[in-house]
Amino acid sequence: MSPRLTSEPISNVEQLLDRLLLLADKAGERPGLSELDHGLQCAAELRLAAPDDVELQVAGLIHDLGHGLCSISIHAEFGADLVRPVMGERIANLIALHAAAKRYMVTTDKEYLSQLSPVSRKSLELQGGLMSPSEVAAFEANPDCDSAILLRKADDAAKTPGRLVPGLDVWIEPLRAAAL
Repeated sequence: MSPRLTSEPISNVEQLLDRLLLLADKAGERPGLSELDHGLQCAAELRLAAPDDVELQVAGLIHDLGHGLCSISIHAEFGADLVRPVMGERIANLIALHAAAKRYMVTTDKEYLSQLSPVSRKSLELQGGLMSPSEVAAFEANPDCDSAILLRKADDAAKTPGRLVPGLDVWIEPLRAAAL
């Protein structure tokens, strides 16, 4: 049976790699940018921003696995659930938080909204828009909030068609090292 995008949880690194390879043919938010390109660029950004945090880098690589499998409003949580069995709680938590981090940043930094792509602005509303004060407090109380903000910034920077970054082969060992 050939690999396919599916909503079934991923149980090992080989299945995860198969799913990532399928993203090479899945169009991203800009022409000439696949979902795999976006993940690779995000991981490369995080390798520069947090060179000692392999789990954060891996979360950046796989943060959008939920795209196309569910509503954009829940893709972060859905993607987290897909990878939790093989990648564990921290990576799943970072993936789950990347949409909330966008909402947090728009709420707490009035300049941030102007930096978002049109697609990210549209999805912001579908994901809940501005956070309430209690949502801000809950986000700030999460031990991964700072890392989630780094992931969000990398996500925003990872949208350049044709940008040269290390390929998926470079991420096989980090994926294996970060797996349970």
